[in-house]
Amino acid sequence: MTAELNLTRDPAHVRHGSNIGQPLTRTDGTLKVTGKARYAADNHPPGMVYAVIATSCIARGRVTALDVVAARRHPGVIDVMTPAHKPELAEDPDAKGNPFAFRMELLQSDEVRYANQAIAVVIAETLEAATEGAALLSPRYQVEIARVGLDAGEAYAPPVVGIGNPAEVRHGDIDAGLAAASKRIDATYETPAQYHNAMEPHAIVAVWDGDRLFLDTPSQGMAMAQMRIGGLFGVPPGNIHINSPFLGGGFGSKGLVSGPQVLGIMAAKLVGRPVKLVLRRSQMYGPVGHRPQTRQRIRIGTGDDGLLTALEHEARVTTSSFDDFYEPAADASHTLYTSPAIRTAHEAVRVDTGTPLFMRAPGEATGSIALESAIDEAAFACGIDPLEFRLKNYAEVEPITGKPFSSKALRQCYARAAERFGWAGRPLQPRQMRDENGFLVGWGMGTATFPALMFQGNARAVIRADGRGVMESGAHDMGQGAWTALTQISADALALDLEQISFLSGTSDLPDAGIAGGSAHTATVGAAIHNAGAAVIAKLAELATSDQRSPLFGAGNAGVVARAGRLYRRDDDARSESYAEILARAGVAEVEASGTGAADSAAQSQYAMHAHGAVFAEVKVDPELGQIRATRLVGAFAAGRIINPLMVQSQLRGGMIWGLSFALHEEAVMDKRSGRILNANLAEYHVPVNADVPSMEVITVDEHDPHVNPLGIKGVGEIGITGSAGAVANAVFHATGIRVRNFPIKIEEVVMGLS
Repeated sequence: MTAELNLTRDPAHVRHGSNIGQPLTRTDGTLKVTGKARYAADNHPPGMVYAVIATSCIARGRVTALDVVAARRHPGVIDVMTPAHKPELAEDPDAKGNPFAFRMELLQSDEVRYANQAIAVVIAETLEAATEGAALLSPRYQVEIARVGLDAGEAYAPPVVGIGNPAEVRHGDIDAGLAAASKRIDATYETPAQYHNAMEPHAIVAVWDGDRLFLDTPSQGMAMAQMRIGGLFGVPPGNIHINSPFLGGGFGSKGLVSGPQVLGIMAAKLVGRPVKLVLRRSQMYGPVGHRPQTRQRIRIGTGDDGLLTALEHEARVTTSSFDDFYEPAADASHTLYTSPAIRTAHEAVRVDTGTPLFMRAPGEATGSIALESAIDEAAFACGIDPLEFRLKNYAEVEPITGKPFSSKALRQCYARAAERFGWAGRPLQPRQMRDENGFLVGWGMGTATFPALMFQGNARAVIRADGRGVMESGAHDMGQGAWTALTQISADALALDLEQISFLSGTSDLPDAGIAGGSAHTATVGAAIHNAGAAVIAKLAELATSDQRSPLFGAGNAGVVARAGRLYRRDDDARSESYAEILARAGVAEVEASGTGAADSAAQSQYAMHAHGAVFAEVKVDPELGQIRATRLVGAFAAGRIINPLMVQSQLRGGMIWGLSFALHEEAVMDKRSGRILNANLAEYHVPVNADVPSMEVITVDEHDPHVNPLGIKGVGEIGITGSAGAVANAVFHATGIRVRNFPIKIEEVVMGLS
């Protein structure tokens, strides 16, 4: 926070007249419910044709033949793009220029790396013709045996995991800590591959105009997409205009430009016409990322008093045969529980799938369900209530680094959620509760955590002659309510009512807002908006205080404050003038200024920054059929300053539902013989529907964090998953006495345990 910002902001307005903290409904809600919100695939420029990807039905080998002649003979087919017939690229798509330049399959050879890989693209006048043309290609293959699953090959230590974290981290002496323990847990947990399955599939409408490129495509990071596409096609990133005002969900899969999107651009270049390419649901299982399989071994040692003496978390994860993303699952054990010895380590196995990538709560989602299950097992072994055990091992500083937390209200989260849930009446032993129908009832809990991240983003603020304000930032709204929350921050930054500002976002010609991911978007762009507003008001104050005709003359920036579209003398509230009056007297049509939001490296080096929460779950289990029903979830979360309680409640509920899905529903099933996914559709890839979602309550706990960023914002998009998955799993154990360590928990495992 700069000194100038302090001087030009009125604390009374922030406290009492703030738009921040108000539960406003979505500014884009009317557009969406009336069907006026235009998503990428809704665009149809003149002369547009359709492209359809033909995908491989093998997981490893080579394409030996394609019946291109038959496809081209089909009425309406314009061209067929193949490795032998395609536009040349300016750089190798397998080149690794930076950690986010993941390799793409862009028809550069006949090699097949995984099932559902693009092997050709058919372009036609109609979608039907392109689809039928793709079917006529009748590919033939040279097939190699597919490598599938965590035991498919030799494991190796990756160089880094996630976005650059060390693959192994140690604190203290693990062997000594385990040797000193009076009780030990040594358990292995497995999580399956999961796929993003956003409602809106990946899509692109591409139009070339010379060396300029116009794209309608969903993107969580437009500037990064410009850079990647510009490099591939040898055009300046500024020549690429991306329009992405609405995303129908992303969950990380739209953070980086994907191979199918680039194939649509290549198709447009090949035929010299606008091209639309939209993935079918089944084609989203492969080329656009997923959450990989994991096998996690956790060893915990405790003393007679229930205090941890050692915590070791090892994760084996799958990655693709040709790229290097490694799920940082074990890193979940760095931050939650204090122990004199902690070790986390990762190893990887290369398999024949598309490259796994970031998926909502990457690392923490997969790691926390294992950690929270193991902590529950340790508590039970000690004969201690799970909540009491967690409080005994509560971390006052970040265990792995020793840094103090920038803020941490986890104790309050435990207390409020437990009280609301009624946890005090929980019996320690499992299988002690039944409902009126004879169903087994279980109560479980889990701790939620996710790092409070910030990237870098920019904003531009304008105050116009009529006194209205405009805030511009190329931000991304993928359904989380960013448009609404950032509008609220903009109004406060300009000291105007919401009705007096326009917030512009969703196109690449606006200031680069960074990437919408890691629960960091509101903090990053919000800080940029905050700083841009301070800068533009400082310019306005300079105009007024240096003008002898102004009632503010001579006050200086230190002597004025902004409130409700006016500048006031700090020492005399009766002396003020409106923004419009200042600009009119100066003969200026508008003033503008820019601002940047970025992490404070000094604060990050000094403090550990995380959001926290606690989730309590109730399940009911049919003792004869093994059917599991989650019936109640209560979660309390502390995530810094809340910009819009309504949007935050929605995000936390969504995360809790995904946690429930992780524990009980979600799994991609792979055919180990062919390497193909057997349930690549929403009928058989199970996600919760309304009948699966229990009574759900979200509590937000007030938390002031002066260090995390100028506005004190922490993200909420991912934290809800991390506590909920473990809470549901632990509730199943409490109901049945059966500890299932392979997720999702299946009926057959429960039935076998109950029989």
